Amino acid sequence: MRAASVSDYRELARRRLPKIFFEYIDGGSYAEATLARNVADLEAIALRQRVMRDMSQLDMTVTSLGQTFSMPVGLAPVGMAGMYARRGETQAARAAAAAGIPMCLSTVSVCSLDEVAATGVAPWFQLYMLKDRGYMRELLARAREAGCPVLAFTVDLPIPGARYRDVRSGFTGSSGLSGALNTAWDGLTHPAWMWDVWANGRPHTLGSVAGAVSDSRRVTDFLSWIARNFDRSVTWKDLDWVRETWDRPIVVKGVLDVADAKDAVKAGAQGLVVSNHGGRQLDGVRSSISALPGIAQAVGSDLEVYMDGGIRSGLDVLKAMALGAKACFVGRAWAYALGAGGEAQVAKMLATLRSELAVAMILTGCANIRDAGRELLDAET
Repeated sequence: MRAASVSDYRELARRRLPKIFFEYIDGGSYAEATLARNVADLEAIALRQRVMRDMSQLDMTVTSLGQTFSMPVGLAPVGMAGMYARRGETQAARAAAAAGIPMCLSTVSVCSLDEVAATGVAPWFQLYMLKDRGYMRELLARAREAGCPVLAFTVDLPIPGARYRDVRSGFTGSSGLSGALNTAWDGLTHPAWMWDVWANGRPHTLGSVAGAVSDSRRVTDFLSWIARNFDRSVTWKDLDWVRETWDRPIVVKGVLDVADAKDAVKAGAQGLVVSNHGGRQLDGVRSSISALPGIAQAVGSDLEVYMDGGIRSGLDVLKAMALGAKACFVGRAWAYALGAGGEAQVAKMLATLRSELAVAMILTGCANIRDAGRELLDAET
């Protein structure tokens, strides 16, 4: 199948990846109500078509936190991307750099921060507040030395969400001989992935935290360490501790409430990501797009407001921009493309988003993406 949309990349990834990893990418928490809302609420927003407006010149560029994006899109942090394609985070980083957009590297990436930075463009770095403050300080120092321009501080994960799909697939809660046999069979029945990732994509560790879990060899061992180290005691005052090591912009990721957004301003953040963690944490909360307008109106003049969750097309990007986002970060979209065929497919997916955004801008009469506002939306929706 030749992919024409994000949903096509999803299908290609489903065919190529072992079930255990596809379900990890694709699933959300509990009944996945919020996961569905993220997509459905974006679909329900109608654009306002306008004609005869001279759309011969389009400008999609945005400047934010000292960087220029060729379009208002970035790659959100996605865990364990190196298990979807050989050294997957490096492939995604190259695709993002070629497209002129930022990539944010997950704490739980297979490739280390240094390995990804060695591709030529230092990524944004995403970090959780960990109980092991010593190792957290070391990670911050490494990110700074690698040239990472922005820290994305994820605050909506004091505890891992419960994801039923991961239990059913054997990703979590599987042990003993039967679990090992099921996992082995899952890999053997996907030979292209087996050769690309399992045989040639080692080491299968979480590179950025490998130093803290030196006696472990499996990805699940590292994930267990991360889960044990999530800090439920974190408060806004902990940002002061982060600044002792980090003197560059901080973007708080995981804000869904106006009051929390105002607290992010008071805490001195330079940006925030309106996000429900892709529907992977607390199920039953509102969609990111429904939370965006109120947050952007309340704090958009004080810091940069980004959004993630449910973005599946360039049309979705324009809708988010019209409702106050400075840029959108896509997660599953690039994970699907990476799983479908590595860097080349990620590059094609980004080109598709760009093309879709261009069509949407032309047919709504928006020549400059920085001018996008509510006038681009149908007032009846």
